[in-house]
Amino acid sequence: MAEQHSGEADSRRSLWRQIRKLLPIGESDQSLRAQLEEAIDEHEEDGEPGGEGDLSPLERQMVRNLLHFSEHDADDVAIPRGEIIAISRTASWDEVVKAFAEHGHSRLPVYNETLDEVVGMVLIKDVFTYLAEGKAPKDWNQLLRQPLFVPQARGALDVLADMRSSRVHLAVVVDEYSGTDGIITIEDLVEEIVGEIEDEHDDAPEALLIELEDGMWEADARAELEEVGETIDPRLGEVEEDVDTLGGLAFLLAGQVPQVGAILDHDSGWKLEVIAGDEKRVTRLRLHPPTPQDDSEE
Repeated sequence: MAEQHSGEADSRRSLWRQIRKLLPIGESDQSLRAQLEEAIDEHEEDGEPGGEGDLSPLERQMVRNLLHFSEHDADDVAIPRGEIIAISRTASWDEVVKAFAEHGHSRLPVYNETLDEVVGMVLIKDVFTYLAEGKAPKDWNQLLRQPLFVPQARGALDVLADMRSSRVHLAVVVDEYSGTDGIITIEDLVEEIVGEIEDEHDDAPEALLIELEDGMWEADARAELEEVGETIDPRLGEVEEDVDTLGGLAFLLAGQVPQVGAILDHDSGWKLEVIAGDEKRVTRLRLHPPTPQDDSEE
């Protein structure tokens, strides 16, 4: 068994010996990161895929992700504000338990009056302690723990280091006005390297854009405008404001969080009908195509 492990280790080291040969000392016109990525590219072109000693496609992709990990900041990897699942500090104990049961998260942020006032987080393991004893705490706010607070521009690698040193695995990303921009869990950071991690609590992925009859589309508010432009109409992806999703576009057109039933007019002639959401966010929309009259006026 020891000989087998030794052989595997030798074969793994062979690729890195090749990489080192491609990195002559004193070469300063190219960064080490770029040289490593170039070496992997050449290895993929010249090597025999799946051959003994080669890195697998998954391993190569993980190495690439790791090489570029430091280029991301907190804002890049955060769960957007509109997708945050949080609990009001005035919620009842039953509502807290229900939130964990419905969403399957291990920790949830807790806010005061709005999401911009995060006052702590509650961990499922603390909740389990009371559930196991069959009783509720007198005041569940006593279970609150302090999350990390990081600015949008803090590097993802620095956030990971912060989590490791503090042993706190949830960070609240704050914007320039100290409002809540998003949250980051340690799983989000790991996924930047290893790819999406699905577990038993994750729903099966749903199509964000669904084509309907008569040229209409049903869309998830999280759909990226770039994808909407490529799939439906390029004009829907042309937004000068700092907006990336359909939900953000709906907010921009309405000037506020639009109510369910609202129909918003886009300059292209498309109409965005809000078909699902709440007072905090839009979740689904129906896109109505321009009429022939709209097209003729352009």
